[in-house]
Amino acid sequence: MLNIIIFGPPGAGKGTQSQHLVARFQLGYISTGDALRSEIAAGTAVGRKAKALIDQGQLVPDELVLDIVHHVVVGETQSHRKKGILFDGFPRTVAQAEQLDRMLEAEHTEITCLVSLLVPQEELMQRILIRAQTSGRSDDNEETIANRLQEYQKKTQPVAEYYKKLNKFIEVDGTGTPDEIASRLADVINKCK
Repeated sequence: MLNIIIFGPPGAGKGTQSQHLVARFQLGYISTGDALRSEIAAGTAVGRKAKALIDQGQLVPDELVLDIVHHVVVGETQSHRKKGILFDGFPRTVAQAEQLDRMLEAEHTEITCLVSLLVPQEELMQRILIRAQTSGRSDDNEETIANRLQEYQKKTQPVAEYYKKLNKFIEVDGTGTPDEIASRLADVINKCK
């Protein structure tokens, strides 16, 4: 199985590139961000709690995110599970990474690689502000973006170190056109298969 984590700060292009990777490698797809936004849109208790945290630029607690991921990993269709899963926006903490590894081990598989998109901070800010104009996401404003980038550096960047120690970390230039970035990603993923 080809289990890939697409990694990078907010605005790095994970969502855009995930679409390319899922189609190219015929992978199942888990986006904790999409799952949480669905809960928020539905107005569930989980969604209301998550919205309050997200609006402040905070991360949603591990327990909540892990429940969502576990449901998807165990519930994926067999056809997708044979090829693998792309994880977008997860894991965000080392504790989540450790839990994910245990979850996959129970399914007799493991993470193949973590691919990190490298994008300069100024470009990240521009991308997110442009996205805010088109998506209507309430968490895409300058103050919240600054908080999210700080949270990423403090809590999420250590996930890269975790996978570096396991020799499963790959960096990819996340600048250029979406097609150029997709081509770079496909090249490195083909090498780590």
